[in-house]
Amino acid sequence: MTRAPERPPQPSPLQGEGASPFPWKQAMGFGLGVLRLSPEAFWRMTPRELAAAMETVLGPRQAALDRASFAALSARFPDAPST
Repeated sequence: MTRAPERPPQPSPLQGEGASPFPWKQAMGFGLGVLRLSPEAFWRMTPRELAAAMETVLGPRQAALDRASFAALSARFPDAPST
């Protein structure tokens, strides 16, 4: 009996192109360590609830730079040439 060839892992249809995986280690560290939630309470939270708790403790997140803002910043502070 021959084995079926192994397929390479396929990206999740829920992840957009270039999306990074959910930061579980940081989320668990914040929920269990900073908020001092029980594991049961942490795992019952939705990601939206955890994000709201994080924003309350850490303050609102700043939006990422858009392309034009990044280009202006890069022009103002160019990388130093490598030697």
